[in-house]
Amino acid sequence: MMTQSGYYGLLLDQAQDKIALLDKHGTFTYVNGAVRRILGYNPDDLIGKNAFEYIHPDDVETARRAFDQTIRSESFSETTVRYRFRTTDDTWVWLESRMSNRTDAVLDGFVISSRDITGRVRAEKEYAETASRLEELAAVSGDVLWMFSADWSEVLFVNSVYENIYGMDVEEIKATPETFLETIHPDDVAAVEDAMHHLTMGKPMNMEYRVDPEENYKRWVWVQGQPITQDSEVVRIAGFARDITHRKRRERQLIVMDNLLRHNLRNDLNIILGKADLIEESVSEAADHTTTIRQTGENMLRSAQKGRKIIELLTSPERRERIDLPDIVTESIAIVRNRYPKATINMNALSDVIVQGRVELKEVVIELLENAIQHSATAEPTVEIQLQHVGEHAELIVEDEAMPIPPFEAAVLKGEHEMTDVYHSSGLGLWLIYWCVELSNGDIAVQSEAYRGNRIAVSLPCIMG
Repeated sequence: MMTQSGYYGLLLDQAQDKIALLDKHGTFTYVNGAVRRILGYNPDDLIGKNAFEYIHPDDVETARRAFDQTIRSESFSETTVRYRFRTTDDTWVWLESRMSNRTDAVLDGFVISSRDITGRVRAEKEYAETASRLEELAAVSGDVLWMFSADWSEVLFVNSVYENIYGMDVEEIKATPETFLETIHPDDVAAVEDAMHHLTMGKPMNMEYRVDPEENYKRWVWVQGQPITQDSEVVRIAGFARDITHRKRRERQLIVMDNLLRHNLRNDLNIILGKADLIEESVSEAADHTTTIRQTGENMLRSAQKGRKIIELLTSPERRERIDLPDIVTESIAIVRNRYPKATINMNALSDVIVQGRVELKEVVIELLENAIQHSATAEPTVEIQLQHVGEHAELIVEDEAMPIPPFEAAVLKGEHEMTDVYHSSGLGLWLIYWCVELSNGDIAVQSEAYRGNRIAVSLPCIMG
């Protein structure tokens, strides 16, 4: 009759995992039949042999340390360790072993349960190699490459370009994926959330939106997302984001230039042609008409000059330089005073500030001063200008006594105006100011009050220290 221990031995031999007993020195005192399938040995081949003699030299120290620490623990301890074990044909099989310091009088040693994880380790290695190649590709890509879980709760991959475009640290979004929405312009968040929902439901999406609060959301991205499905179920969402700020700016610039040049020059030419007709009809009034023709021609010339400056500004490399603002302000005031000797320009304060901006900032100061003088209701206008530190920014303030700037023109200065054929601003000077300040990473604020004039504040990031 078979004993109870014999029954247990038969049951253990049917187990998929290798079950072994080791004494405190690591010597096999028992091995079940699974060792034949996993390693090729008969159980008796290993009885009395030291297990650590069969472990790969690179892994033996780790395995020995885990075993010793476990069996010597004063309280209950359980450890899992991975290592390579030599087979009968001198190849290596990866084992994952679970051990504890629980002992029993019946058991002659410590129980070690091991399973073959060679396939898993091979898959992990292949995955790591694939991930490494993907990292290499992502490192040289100018686009943000990303992958989220289907419910957007986990960032599975994002390359370092994300930091440059979105303005958020990669580790931060990996730790807290929902912070991704904090990098998006508040007005665009709802549309992005809607696109995320459609992707989760399995619908590919592409869209454009503004990002990077550190840059005042002036950066535009074009994003394409693709749901990845298994058995008709979305398991991951992957895609890329491309910086299209330059393209968006160019599109807007082309619209503005087309509308302004087409509308303004056409109107001015109509005046010229109309006066020319009147000259032919009434020679006695020729002096008055030729004066109008001359003034209109001069206006057209100035518009052409500003248009050329704008084109040079927009087509030159987007390079910012170290700019000494007090020097620029002083030079600009001297130029405008020479052009308008009857005007009074008061310098209330000129703090010593250095900014990183475009060299065309001098044109901004000149344009602001000339606009204030030209639109004044008095023959001898007064303009106040000051330059001061406000936190980490320099603030250039121009105040005048002119009529309030029309809302649609103030919108141009603040970057809130979209051009159409019908709704247009009056000239190129305001766009010259706006584009130069924008390319210098600055902002413009406009305050206007009836009978009290206008206050235009240009804010530019300082170079500290």
